Parts: sequence; structure tokens; C-alpha cells
Amino acid sequence: MLNVGAIREGYVLDHIKAGTSLAIYHYMKLDELDCTVAMIMNAKSNKMGKKDILKIECDPSLIDLDILGFLDHNITVNIVRDEEIVEKKKLELPLEIRNVIRCKNPRCISSIEQELDQIFYLTDPEKEIYRCKYCETKYKRN
Repeated sequence: MLNVGAIREGYVLDHIKAGTSLAIYHYMKLDELDCTVAMIMNAKSNKMGKKDILKIECDPSLIDLDILGFLDHNITVNIVRDEEIVEKKKLELPLEIRNVIRCKNPRCISSIEQELDQIFYLTDPEKEIYRCKYCETKYKRN
């Protein structure tokens, strides 16, 4: 049996789609933070069949939950303090995301001006459609 120890303070991200925790790790730039991360992949789940779990031990203010909401708003976020889950958060699609995805339009000002932030707004919550702030190009999920 696999045993991953408790964390003192931070997050436990549960119900991550199997095989996607490494992408989430990179999108959230956890490799650039001074924190301990445990990644459990393909764990058995009654609800999902298989799932991934991330345990992140760090100051909770260092993590941007908007990025997580954009990547997969079905993830369960457990906030941990003193080795106890003190709160569960339900993620929502953020209304705006910055510097997570890039505009694919080669004529967009954000493609030409390298210092300009890549900003996308949620324009259709039901279909989960985001559009570039500058040229309104639709972002297509893979």
C-alpha cells in the first residue's frame, strides 16, 4: 500500500482527471515555488475510475486557484492547516485569465508586443469559451 504523509499547510487537489496532474504542475508553475509537492497518478476512484491527486505543502497565498479553475473546474480543492482539512473549495471558471494561454492570431497585438500580457475573458460559460482581450480570437481547448 502506498503511504503519502500528511501536509502541515497547503492544498490537496483531488479528483484530477487521470494523467493530467503533471500538466497542472507545470501550468501552476509549482516547479518555480519553494514548496513540497506529492503527485499521485492513476489512483483508484469510485467516482471517476482513476484519478490523480496533488498534495502541495506551501503558503496558500502562493497558489493561483484561477489557473486551476481554468484548467479543470471539477477538481476538489482541500485547504489544509495544521494537518487538518479546514475548507473545501468548489472551483469556477475564472472570468479573466492572464498569461496562461497565448493568442493564436499572428496579427494580434499580443503576438507582436512581447511584453504585453496575454489576457482572455470568459465569453460563454456554458461552452467554456474564452476570447482574447485584444482581437477577440476564440481559444479552443484540445
